[in-house]
Amino acid sequence: MRNLPSLAVTAMATIALASPLAAAQRTGAIAQDFKLTDINGKTVQLSQFRGKTVVLEWHNPGCPFVAKHYNSGNMQMTQKAARQQGAVWLTINSGAKGKQGHMTGAEAKSLIAKQNIQSSNYLFDTKGLVGKAYGAKTTPHMYIVDGAGVLVYQGGIDDKPTANPADIKEARNHVLAALGEIKSGDKVSIAQSRPYGCSVKYAS
Repeated sequence: MRNLPSLAVTAMATIALASPLAAAQRTGAIAQDFKLTDINGKTVQLSQFRGKTVVLEWHNPGCPFVAKHYNSGNMQMTQKAARQQGAVWLTINSGAKGKQGHMTGAEAKSLIAKQNIQSSNYLFDTKGLVGKAYGAKTTPHMYIVDGAGVLVYQGGIDDKPTANPADIKEARNHVLAALGEIKSGDKVSIAQSRPYGCSVKYAS
């Protein structure tokens, strides 16, 4: 697979800590609709899932912070738990062609099989239009849209902004916590947090 450097190489990658106030998509507002193409060339539209909770995950397989959650199985566990609750999980790759993390459909299929990725769909945002519209700054950067189409959470997957898998066991998984509150009919207690990870490799 192209542009997938080892953890040894990417260990020096700069952490992109984005301010929640910099996000283009406002928490509590109706989430912007979008259409993207999946690994099979099929068009997937956010609004087609109205009535269901939708999790958006920005992804770059070459990022050590993404590797932290996938190599440990934490992201797959979170994806599986979300889907068991009836949520839809859309993994989005906004990596531009020629930049770290960019993949073809065939490469993404191979990665999905290798890492046992549990998301509902893997989508390509090569031009970065959806990522920029949502203000996605990092990989991973997480968003949750409720059944009414309202963005109820955006930020990091948890509260441990490191690339160390050992920190996962002590972390608060913001995504699972929010999904549990939504399922119980409660207001999401932490609706916004600071995302962390590698900067999204948008087209220049």
